[in-house]
Parts: sequence; structure tokens; C-alpha cells
Amino acid sequence: MPVPEFVTALRSKIGTDPLWLIGCTAVVTRGDAAAPQLLLVRRADNGAWTPVTGIVDPGEHPSVAAVREVLEETAVTAKVVRLAQVGVTRQVRYPNGDQTQYLDLTYRLRYRTGRPRPADDENTDARWVPVAELGAAGNRWGLSAAMQARVSAALADEAAPRQVLLEG
Repeated sequence: MPVPEFVTALRSKIGTDPLWLIGCTAVVTRGDAAAPQLLLVRRADNGAWTPVTGIVDPGEHPSVAAVREVLEETAVTAKVVRLAQVGVTRQVRYPNGDQTQYLDLTYRLRYRTGRPRPADDENTDARWVPVAELGAAGNRWGLSAAMQARVSAALADEAAPRQVLLEG
């Protein structure tokens, strides 16, 4: 998994100490309301299926980061529809000892063009999945509870973003 250069530069100064970062989750949908589909990727680091996620670069607007991450990771272009959820993750400790906690901004995006594929080394697969397969009874894709909550927030027709104080 490539680590952004600005994170590498910070790590050279602070070592593995906790680092607060802004992340984004891009929940990309296509299709009609009767049978919508969701873009999922299979992460190379742990094999989990998730929506596209990424780190916001310094000075970058988070919605721009969401669109960029979708293109970089899947070769799909998408347009932001709305901010769906603002959440804070629990602290993450990576195998190398780095500690990080994320402010996650989850966006709903609408598909524009492209055929999903792993466009970089962050994922091993990318595909459209019927939203009906993601429900609690049929979650054959194994989305974590936190990812399910992000998808649920993105798919809801709510005017204001959901607020999550600390997600699992």
C-alpha cells in the first residue's frame, strides 16, 4: 500500500507516534432506484471488500479526494452527490507500529464512466455489486460494521450528514 509522501515526511519526524489524518470513503452507486449497484474493491493489504477509501492530501478538498481516489483505484469516474457521514475511527496500529486515527468523511458519488478494475496496487479486485447483496441477512461481501454504516449513510436520503463519534 503506498503511503502518501506527506505521511512519510511526518513519520520521519514523529516516528510511530499517533497521527491524526483526514480520510474519505467514496460510496459510488449506479443504476436505477429499483436495482442500484455499489462499487466495491478488495483491499490488497487485508483482503476485505470495502467502498473506495483514501487519505486526503494537504490542502485538498475531501470531496475532490473522494473523486480522485475512485479514479486512481478503480479507473472509474464519478461525481459527488453529497456528504453522507462524518465519523472518527478508533486508533489504528499498523504492523510496522505506526499509530493513526482518522476523521472519515463519507461521500455518496454517482457513476459517470469507466469499467472498474484494480488500477493501482491498493486493491486486487474492483466490481459492481447489487446493493441488495449488502443487507444484514445477505452480506456475502463481508463488509465490516463500520463500512456497512458508511454505506447505509450514503444510501439514505437524508439532508444532513450523520455524525459518528467513534466507529469500530
